[in-house]
Amino acid sequence: MKKKLFTRKAVLLFSIALAVAALSAASLAHNPSERDGPYEVWILDQSDTTADGGGTLYIYQDTELEGDDPSSATPEVIDLGGAARDLCLEESGTAPRRPHMLFFNHDQTHAIISFVTTGHVLFMNTATRQPIACIDVGEQAHAAVPSPDDRYLIVANQNGKLLQRIRTDYATNTFTLENEATLNLATCTTPNGFACQDAALRPDNAPICPDFDEEGRFVFITLRGGGMFVVDSTATPLAIVAEYDRAHIHGNGCGGVHLDGQMYINAGGGTPANPLESDLYTFPLSAFSSTPNPPNTPQPAVIYSHDDRGFVDSHGMALNKKEKYLWVADRAANRIIVVKTNDNRVVNEIDLVGEVSSDPAPDLLDRSPDGDFMFMALRGPNPLTANVAGVNNAVGATPGLGIIKVKGNGKKGVFKAVAPISHVVGGVERADPHGVAVRVK
Repeated sequence: MKKKLFTRKAVLLFSIALAVAALSAASLAHNPSERDGPYEVWILDQSDTTADGGGTLYIYQDTELEGDDPSSATPEVIDLGGAARDLCLEESGTAPRRPHMLFFNHDQTHAIISFVTTGHVLFMNTATRQPIACIDVGEQAHAAVPSPDDRYLIVANQNGKLLQRIRTDYATNTFTLENEATLNLATCTTPNGFACQDAALRPDNAPICPDFDEEGRFVFITLRGGGMFVVDSTATPLAIVAEYDRAHIHGNGCGGVHLDGQMYINAGGGTPANPLESDLYTFPLSAFSSTPNPPNTPQPAVIYSHDDRGFVDSHGMALNKKEKYLWVADRAANRIIVVKTNDNRVVNEIDLVGEVSSDPAPDLLDRSPDGDFMFMALRGPNPLTANVAGVNNAVGATPGLGIIKVKGNGKKGVFKAVAPISHVVGGVERADPHGVAVRVK
């Protein structure tokens, strides 16, 4: 009897282990940030390093960032005005300017850097740090986001008002702009028969950030003037399956996170027409299909709107390791809004002003693999993007990589240090960090 009991226990434990392993594998395939292990943090400084552009990539090691004095961490420094610029000139005939957004493909073998003043999308080998391909999509590549299956990128060509697709084969380093997939957001018509860009519904259809859903098929496209599209990223050309007007989704969102059948999308400021804004929405992903929905359907739930607070400007967001809490950065208000994901309540606000920085201006976020640290791109005193003169919504005093020690299982955090980034030109601090991403080594 004891032997049988032991056998049953062993089988049960083995079955549980298999289930956990399968769940972990599914989670790993779904979200590369779930990987554990040694890591490094990549962060972009947008400021020019050459007469016609450039920029700088800084790479920090985890051992220094988690040490006793992360403010003295020594990064690996790569001038994007060097080999990367030369490659772009060779392959596109033009020089890239203002490296803005940074993503890794699923396997984290490649970094994808988009240049917001030009239309360049740069591919780098993450192990060798070498640039390997450069594509110019046209007027302005604000963000180039890889699909979860590594088959393509969706590019938000901001001032071109185009949504574009680049086919990707990372094994062979083959990258192809698929012109036949392009969706012109300024001239298209929605499946419901409305003009995509319309003075009342969606007055400025410059795409800001593409954010994929859980399955990697539908991508949520935030718009500069307000409103949003949900697009089938596999269709040729890219096809709208849901449309929202500016009354339902405010403008300039650049944070998208999916979790347990929900899609979180924010809205922010940073444009002369709308310098200050801070909203967070959630959508039920099960309500979207390839059959187009009626306008503003499914209805978004508003988790919070801080517009009545005045000086606010939401931008980046990230989930903590256990995914119990969602962190949303407000670069104007110098705070992190913490939302509990099981009931979508705001449960904490982390004030970042203090001894570490008098004005950090947190922008984009990413977390360490174990969830013990959150990293922030902190803007500079002369921000090059998304700042409105006279409002100074994106102005910060301490440009660099901000390090928060996560507490309370993700509900709280302590602003531990800034690893400073400096680029002084003519006695003026020009450094302006923006894109940031964590890579597991």
